[in-house]
Amino acid sequence: MFTRLAEQYRSLAQDLVMSLQALASSLQRKGLVATCYVCGDGQERQGASFVADLGDTHTIRFLVSDCGISWVESRNGHELVRLDGADAIQELQRVTAFLQQVPADGNAIKTADHRQAVLISATSQPFEELVG
Repeated sequence: MFTRLAEQYRSLAQDLVMSLQALASSLQRKGLVATCYVCGDGQERQGASFVADLGDTHTIRFLVSDCGISWVESRNGHELVRLDGADAIQELQRVTAFLQQVPADGNAIKTADHRQAVLISATSQPFEELVG
């Protein structure tokens, strides 16, 4: 049973790594600052660090590795939110949906109508308070 669970987790991690690479490329094409660093051979151990700059020193980082999955949101170098596991994946999905709607020039993040109540972090602060 544990061998099967380990294999399922490795498969999940590989899927996440591929998705993070595609997301970084997509956001870069839209003019947003996003990077995805991958480590591992792609077979056994694989991990990635995805970082996106939301402007005004507000960043998100999503890490996936054999040790776990985490989401870190920070502003001015100070950690605002840290989520792990399924919660981290759900937050990534929510922010990805928002960022995919950003037009090619990347300016939608800075407009008030896009900031209001679109994203609410786990700190219960509206996204506009975090980036504004």
